[in-house]
Amino acid sequence: MRQAIILGLVTLLAGCGGGGDRSRSSGGFAGAMPFASGPLSQACMVSGRSARSSTLCGCIQAAANQTLSASQQRRAVAFYTDPHSAQEIRQSDSASDRRFWQAYTAYGERAERLCR
Repeated sequence: MRQAIILGLVTLLAGCGGGGDRSRSSGGFAGAMPFASGPLSQACMVSGRSARSSTLCGCIQAAANQTLSASQQRRAVAFYTDPHSAQEIRQSDSASDRRFWQAYTAYGERAERLCR
């Protein structure tokens, strides 16, 4: 079940994220989603997925900024155009792929909490 959720997030979020210091809060109101721009938010917006919005994609980027390095974010962008690559990384025996997948899983969990 957890894998299905993670892979669902890969499909939904594959276009959002980024690095840099461009994060900003969406207001300070209780329950407001955080917002940032970057490579994942850009990929999210051009993904063509029906659930995308600037608010959701910006929130996903903010979650990425909190959990993924800039290089990990660039790697995750590829999931938007090639979701199968996420499955390949998840099943890889490579230590670097395992470390990336662990960070990516934490990102997905954070995005799910922040961006509902």
